[in-house]
Amino acid sequence: MYSRILLPLDGSKTAEKVLPFARLLARTLKLPVQLLEVVDISAATAHIVTDKARYLDAIIAEGERASREHLAEVAVTFAGLHVTCKVERGRPAESIIENAEADAGTLITMATHGRSGINRWMMGSVAEKVLRGTTMPLLLVRGSDEADAGRTAELKSVLVPLDGSELAESALPTASALAGKLDIGIVLCRAYELAATAYYGSEDYLPKYDQMLRELKDEVEGYLRKKAEALQASGLAKVSWVALEGSGAEEIVRCANAHPDAMVAMCTHGRSGVGRWALGSVTEKVVRHSAEPVLVLHGA
Repeated sequence: MYSRILLPLDGSKTAEKVLPFARLLARTLKLPVQLLEVVDISAATAHIVTDKARYLDAIIAEGERASREHLAEVAVTFAGLHVTCKVERGRPAESIIENAEADAGTLITMATHGRSGINRWMMGSVAEKVLRGTTMPLLLVRGSDEADAGRTAELKSVLVPLDGSELAESALPTASALAGKLDIGIVLCRAYELAATAYYGSEDYLPKYDQMLRELKDEVEGYLRKKAEALQASGLAKVSWVALEGSGAEEIVRCANAHPDAMVAMCTHGRSGVGRWALGSVTEKVVRHSAEPVLVLHGA
């Protein structure tokens, strides 16, 4: 499934909120972990006044030293696993993408918020650039003050949003494999609502909205039932499904929040390259608003 985990950090406690999930996946899937910190030279240069410019090399060297010490401290929390540490200079998002693409089996795991500075770059901005710029699978975890970075996470289910398309369904093999290896349930969901054009009535014709909604619900439930039965036939025992009446992203987030210790796994598409990929609106909304971790998979 994966050959390694790439875990970017920035020296902040908030960025470390991804560590519990990285530990869980690394230990369960028996994956090596590469810790990465990037000293942002452009940020350092922008914050140094002219008369202090001669000290730039020393300031950067100090940032690198602090990053190496920080990564060494984090590495010992992955007891029994193979962990490597890397500190480099560059633009954070681009460095993360380049390091990930060095191994086709890389899973990137990162928090969505952090602090800015020479080696504490803004994780919200960086995470978004990585999300838009990479073709590698990416697990995003919202940083929060309540989360305990020292623990190992517990997952109880994988939630897979579907919309009837082959693209959305392409997340199923990965989600099924994770559910099997983690011995957790898989929950299929699909949001549905009548199209806006359905409400265009006239004096001579008034649509039967209740009937139309029942028929749409029946169609969605039949689709989900069929997909669930296929997963059960493949050997997965813990499979369930739920039809969600309402707008896609909002209902997916609500469903995820209703399943504590769940991970959302969904597929999106686009071209790689920082600034060149328009992320799917539903995926972007789920990433931004879900309190649960989101595994973003990239389709063709």
